[in-house]
Amino acid sequence: MRDEWDRAHTDYAMPVQRRSPASLAESESDWRRYLECSTPNGWLIRENAMADALASGRPMYLLHTTREIDAIRTSRQLHVSTGCLVGALYCSPLTSQREGLRPHNLGAYLMRTKPSTTPMIFEVTPDAPMRPKGVDYLRLGPIHLRTYLRYQSFLAPAENDQLNRTVLAGLRAAAPFLDVALRNAAGRATAAPEFIDQLSAAVPRVPFLGYLYFEVLSEYLMLHSTTLETKSHALAGELNNWLYKRLAFAAVEGMDQLFDLARFNPRHHRLVQLIEDIEPDLAAGAAEYVRRRLSHLFAGTALHPSQDASSFTFQGADLRTLRDTAPGLIGQMIFREVRYMPRYQQLYHCFEKAKALEAWDYWNSEGIPTPFNGVIPKGEIGINPTYPRSAVRVWTARRDSKGYLHPNEEIEAAPTPVLASWWAPPRQRETYSSIEESRVEPARVARSPITTQRSPMSGVPA
Repeated sequence: MRDEWDRAHTDYAMPVQRRSPASLAESESDWRRYLECSTPNGWLIRENAMADALASGRPMYLLHTTREIDAIRTSRQLHVSTGCLVGALYCSPLTSQREGLRPHNLGAYLMRTKPSTTPMIFEVTPDAPMRPKGVDYLRLGPIHLRTYLRYQSFLAPAENDQLNRTVLAGLRAAAPFLDVALRNAAGRATAAPEFIDQLSAAVPRVPFLGYLYFEVLSEYLMLHSTTLETKSHALAGELNNWLYKRLAFAAVEGMDQLFDLARFNPRHHRLVQLIEDIEPDLAAGAAEYVRRRLSHLFAGTALHPSQDASSFTFQGADLRTLRDTAPGLIGQMIFREVRYMPRYQQLYHCFEKAKALEAWDYWNSEGIPTPFNGVIPKGEIGINPTYPRSAVRVWTARRDSKGYLHPNEEIEAAPTPVLASWWAPPRQRETYSSIEESRVEPARVARSPITTQRSPMSGVPA
């Protein structure tokens, strides 16, 4: 169990430790060197303001936004979210300056686009300096699978049968592309336009591909952008989050209402157009970057490290075998399918609290009071509600005319190891021969009186 959580975290101060499937054309270490050393903003992967704050051991200041400030005052509790941070209170960094607390550009975006929320300031005083070690939700598949297998008795036989049929049908429909991705990871290059169009068609069958697609493009934009806006954020030690926000909202209608990466599947022509509209100079290289990077990440997150990417095939494989050979992919598929079951609103805490308990135990043993989204350290950071060796203070925030935040009213409240309530809109089942426009990722719509939820950006994104 601990090994799975180790593999689901990335320590950006250490060389790559994870095992990977055999025959990959590029290793994870190769990609780390390329991203850090051969992209305009790659230095920010290790030398960012958030990592500096973690390593300092000094009090950290974090921004959280909520629509339920009155309920927080009354209950004195803040419930935590699931998603890309598993079970943490979702925040973004604040930098202490003479003028006040300056929001990270992610926090500035959240405040600008959520004007009806109340900003809150958290002061987290850690017990020691922290390593820049973040959780990568793309690598949680084996944990999702193990949790399902442990608690599958909570589902009726008919529900388990339906779940297995749905997952297997999606795998069979997408298997040709999944094998193409593995062959590309092993060095066989498919023409980028053809690869992107095949990827687009496969996303509705295997929604996890939409998450990979989006995260790869987000990485590409943040690391390669050379606009004045991006350079300004880089001077502050921050990757530019506004880039992928624009991408998501332009690519998927209604994304501002429910962040839904299961519907993120632009075809090649549309992909080029989207990138041109954001930063024209990056459009020409986007598709080839996706082909190489997504293929590598898919092999590393889908297959068990004992497998060989050059010879493995999804075609004709049965589900029982794939649970052993491709636990990452099967876990991700089950994780998303089980959430559309009619009874899952009642079962939500059974499945999600089990993972949160493991995450809290891991973070406590590793000295992590403030876990962050480690797909790439872009400023999504949370508060571990069970960490026993740090102090947390909470205020509502006053924002001045220059955008700086100042503590206003101190609140007697604390992050609590209780998961915010969860709800998903119903999905109309589509056939696997069509695009499932109604397929949405439900994980982040809150119905809690205590705090608000968020997407898995990112999604993980949450």
